[in-house]
Amino acid sequence: MKKWPLIIIMAAAIGLAIAFIIGLLLPNMRTTTSDIEVNITDPALIKKGEYVARTSDCVACHTTLGGETYAGGLPMLTPLGAIYSTNITPDKETGIGNYSFDDFKNAVKHGVAPGNRALYPAMPYPSYQIMPDEDMAAMYAYFMTDVKPVNQANLKSELPPVTNWRWPLAYWQALFAPEREFVAETDDAVLARGQYLIEGPGHCGSCHTERGIGYQEVTLTNAGSDEYLSGAVIDGWRAKSLRGEHRGLGTWKVEELVDFFKTGRTDKVAAFGAMAEVVEHSTQYMTDDDLYAMSAYLKTLSPAPNKEVTLPAKEDVTTQKLLDGDYDSRGAILYAEYCQVCHRADGKGVPRIFPALEDNSAVYARNADSVLQITLSGGRMPKTPHDRMAFTMPEFSHLSDSDIAEVVNYVRNSWTNQAPMINTTDVVKMRAFLDAKPTTATDLPMDLTVPAETQGAGNE
Repeated sequence: MKKWPLIIIMAAAIGLAIAFIIGLLLPNMRTTTSDIEVNITDPALIKKGEYVARTSDCVACHTTLGGETYAGGLPMLTPLGAIYSTNITPDKETGIGNYSFDDFKNAVKHGVAPGNRALYPAMPYPSYQIMPDEDMAAMYAYFMTDVKPVNQANLKSELPPVTNWRWPLAYWQALFAPEREFVAETDDAVLARGQYLIEGPGHCGSCHTERGIGYQEVTLTNAGSDEYLSGAVIDGWRAKSLRGEHRGLGTWKVEELVDFFKTGRTDKVAAFGAMAEVVEHSTQYMTDDDLYAMSAYLKTLSPAPNKEVTLPAKEDVTTQKLLDGDYDSRGAILYAEYCQVCHRADGKGVPRIFPALEDNSAVYARNADSVLQITLSGGRMPKTPHDRMAFTMPEFSHLSDSDIAEVVNYVRNSWTNQAPMINTTDVVKMRAFLDAKPTTATDLPMDLTVPAETQGAGNE
């Protein structure tokens, strides 16, 4: 028994020695200081900061269902558990009210909070890093002066022990968030502006670029790899490729992209899932020049590698069968009962009201997760002032797993659509995912996400 105190002391000593060695080897947390003096009461600077915050889509991640704007608490799903967004209101006790400008800049651009505390990369600081300090100063003025302070404590992550340690994030940042500045791919000012918005504040790669073994974006720029913006699955949604192949943006026109970013819909498609919140909180407020710049830049991206698939032309025999009442499969019966009244027999829906299912790349994508999720849990269009009404698709979770598989396969392979088949196992997996999924920003009621008095302000 007398040996135990000695063993405990030795174990503690070894632990301290290991911690000391780790401390010596730990990469320096990258922080910078600035000579910029920020006048947080300057109305022009505050207004600019509000616009920069909109382009950066800050409100979407830092606002919960029915919660106070920017007060945090929204769960970010990771393979290991949920991470909750933090309170970024100017409350001095629970928010960022005590942040200096350098504190704010280092947190947003470098992922380092006061006290040398590394932030989880759910915060897209690898993208924000290319934003100039002038934009950081404007955002700082906006958050410190124009945002309502809210006293709301931050929630702890649900990551299991060891994986929730902060110090290893310094290694993650050294490996996957290298120090960099914006490098334009072209001398064309419009395309360069679009590239900057997509690559930096818009952080489009956070959803539309595949993640690697360290849950890092496999590339942060188009110059780094043509896997950039080539599509990914995040939070149970398929974030489509934004590159030039047919299943990406190959068939889209610049004008259609501008319309989509501004209104969340075109004559054929409508934003859903996480993209609906991007339109509601961010892109609808952007200037027409910025929307055009982003759209024009995206159309310069070459097709994604190994994703350009040439399929033989397919004749539409579905429409006439539905019109004739010739229901030759269980999927056809289910479509006629639950879907046809909105999406029509020809699958073309109603322009700007009910999205088309025929020739819609979100429908016939190789990965069916988005179609499965919206069929099971429903979805809604973003609400903007550009259309009189926003429509909601009901959930069909009451249908059996086999019926969901039947109708999804029917929609994905009818008319001219051609897509891989799914099975009931895929439906079961999606149901389990949705059952375990916490409330996200996509679940925000439409009357809470876009205050009527501010709708469309960015386009004036």
